[in-house]
Amino acid sequence: MSITVPANGFDVVIVGSGISGSIIAYQLGLKGKQVLILEGGPPVPKSREQYMQTFFTANAKTPESPYPPTNQGAGGPGNPLGQPDPASLNTPRYTVLQINSWQQPLQCYFVYGPQPVKAADDPNMQFAFGSSYERVAGGTTWHWLGTSLTHLPNDFQLKTKYGQGVDWPGGAQFYYNLLPYYRQATEVIGVSSDKPPMVELYKSFDVEPGGIYGANYDYPMPGIVPSLNDVLYQQNVASLSIDDIALFVTPTPQGRNSRPGKRRQCAGNTNCIPICPIQAKYDGTVTLAQALQTGNVQIAYQTVASNIRLDGDQVSGIDYLTYDSQTGPSTGGGTAVGKRYVLAAHAIETPKLLLMSNKNPGYGNGVANSSDQVGRNLMDHVMYLAWGLAKDPIYAFRGPLSTSGIESVRDGAFRSERAAYRIEIGNEGWNWATNDPNTTLADFVFGQNNTQLNGDSVNQQGKALRFDPNMPAFSKLYGSKLVQVLNGVYTRQLRLGYLIEQLPDPQNRVQLSSVYKDHLGLPRPQVTYRISEDYVRNAFVSAKQASTQIFDALGATEYTQVPAAPALSGADASPTTFEYLGNTFTFYGAGHIIGTYRMGASAADSVLNARQQSWDHSNLYMVGSGVFPTTATANPTLTIAALALQAADNILSDLG
Repeated sequence: MSITVPANGFDVVIVGSGISGSIIAYQLGLKGKQVLILEGGPPVPKSREQYMQTFFTANAKTPESPYPPTNQGAGGPGNPLGQPDPASLNTPRYTVLQINSWQQPLQCYFVYGPQPVKAADDPNMQFAFGSSYERVAGGTTWHWLGTSLTHLPNDFQLKTKYGQGVDWPGGAQFYYNLLPYYRQATEVIGVSSDKPPMVELYKSFDVEPGGIYGANYDYPMPGIVPSLNDVLYQQNVASLSIDDIALFVTPTPQGRNSRPGKRRQCAGNTNCIPICPIQAKYDGTVTLAQALQTGNVQIAYQTVASNIRLDGDQVSGIDYLTYDSQTGPSTGGGTAVGKRYVLAAHAIETPKLLLMSNKNPGYGNGVANSSDQVGRNLMDHVMYLAWGLAKDPIYAFRGPLSTSGIESVRDGAFRSERAAYRIEIGNEGWNWATNDPNTTLADFVFGQNNTQLNGDSVNQQGKALRFDPNMPAFSKLYGSKLVQVLNGVYTRQLRLGYLIEQLPDPQNRVQLSSVYKDHLGLPRPQVTYRISEDYVRNAFVSAKQASTQIFDALGATEYTQVPAAPALSGADASPTTFEYLGNTFTFYGAGHIIGTYRMGASAADSVLNARQQSWDHSNLYMVGSGVFPTTATANPTLTIAALALQAADNILSDLG
C-alpha cells in the first residue's frame, strides 16, 4: 500500500495496529489529526473464513494456528509439526509450539542462552517464556480470551502496601485517575457483565465509594449466561477459604456480545482461543476499521519498522522495510515522519525496535534507554493448571472458554509473603490441560493412558483414577462402548487456572541476538526468563492446595498430573518445569506479555513517565502491556485499552 503524505505532514506515526495502536489512531482521527500506522503484518482478510480454514486444518490447535505466517507444515525428524525456520520469514513470531524447541534456533524465534546444569530447585534456572503473540493487523486480540477485568487499587501500590515489587507512578491514585478511561474502555470493547455481583466483589477490596466505574454506571451489555460448570462451583465453594479469605464465584466481565449489536451475539463456540468464528468477541480490527473510516488514518501493511531516527533528543522519523510475500525479499523502504510517534508493537517487538535503534549519536544503548531499562522486567501471569472429573455431567466444551471466576483472593495481607492470583473457571474441559478431546479419544482407541483414565494411575490423594474400574487397564474400545465411555468423560471434565502475578526482575529481559536474524536481516530477540522469587513459587504451593480443597468440596476426582522431574541441561533442559519445597510444578503462559518498557516516577529506573511518554524523547510515546510496572492481578487487556485512551488524550493535549 502506498503512503500519501498529507499537505501538512502526519501528526502522529504509530507502529503497530493492535488494540493500543488502533484505539489511539481512532481517537486522534476523530479529532482530525493525520495518522499513519506502520503494520508489519498482512492486510485484514475480507472474511475470517480464511483464518478459520487454516485453523481447521492445523494439526495443533494452538493460539497462533489460524494466523500468518504459517507455523505448521510438513514435518520431519526432530520437527514433527514442520515449524519454519524463523530466518526464512519476514515477520516471524514466537508460538507455543516453540516452547518445547526452545533450545533450537532453527525452529524457535526467540534465542535463549544455554541452560547451565543446576539443582532442580535453583531459582536461577532459565525457562522458556510461556506466552505467544501475533504480528498481524489487530494484534494478539485475535486470540485473546476476552476477559475484561480492572486491576485493584492495591495492585498499583504493591511496594508501599506489601513491600514487594514496585509501585506504579502515583500508587493507588493512578487507579482512580484511570477509572474514567476504564469506563470508556468497556464501551470501546463492548463488555458484557452483570454489575451487582461485581460491586459486591469490589467492596471486599475496600474500593472507595464510586470506585470501579461509578454508582450510575452499567456495563454496555448484560452478562453472558453462566455455564452449568459455573453453577457447580457457586453451590459448593462458599464454605471454603484461602488464607482466611472466603471464596465465592462471580461472573467474568468479557469482551463479547451477549446480545446482537454491532457484532453478532456469542453463539457458545468454545474456541475463543484461538479464534471466534463469528466475531462476537472483540478484536483490534473492530477499532482499526473505525479509525480508517474517519478518513484521517492511513495504514501501511507489510511494513516493518526497522530503526528510530533522532535529531538531538527528538524523534525525527521511523525507518521501515516493505515486503510482498512472507518469504520474499524486501521490496523497498522509507522513513515515516510525524510530529509525535507512538510505539504499539507489543512487549517483545517494541523493545527490540528501541534496542536496534543504536546508531544515533549519544544513544548507543538504543533509543529511550538512558535508564538501561528497555527490555528488562519481562513478566507474565504464570499459570498453575488443575483438572478433574465431576460426579455428574456439567457438559463441558459449551460456551466461551470461561464465564466465571473466583476473584476474592486477588488481594490480601498474604501478598507480603506470596503472589496473588485469580482463579479462572474453564468451560473447555481438559482441552488446555491434556489437549482433549483428542488425547482421551486416542487413549481408549489405542489402549494408552496419557490422561490417567485408562490405566492403573492413582491421584495425589491416592485415589484410583481408572474411569471404569470394571474395564481392564489399557482397554482398546470401539463402537457403542467407546461412545459410552467418551460421553461419560467429556461431559464431566473440570479445569481451573490460577493466574499468578510475577514480580519485575531486571534479569528477565529481551535483548538482541548477535547471531540470529529474520529474513529481513533484523536481529531476533534474545530472551532470558526465570521464575526466581519464593514470592511467586509460594503461590504455586497455595494453588495446588486450593485445587485439592475445591475439588473435594465439589465431590470431584482430581486428575492433575505431577510432572516428571525436570531435565537440567542441554537440548533436554525442561522448558517450564521446576521443583520447590518438595513439589514439582509445570507452569503455563497466560498469554500476557508484560513489562520491558515500564512507566515510573523517575527517569533513573523507568523508560516512561506516567503519561506513557519517553523520559528521553518528549515526542515519543509507548503503549501496551509493556508499560506495566507490575503484572497486577487482572488479565491486562482492559487496562491496556484504558491506558491507550489516556495516552491519546495526552497526545492530543501535546498537539493542541
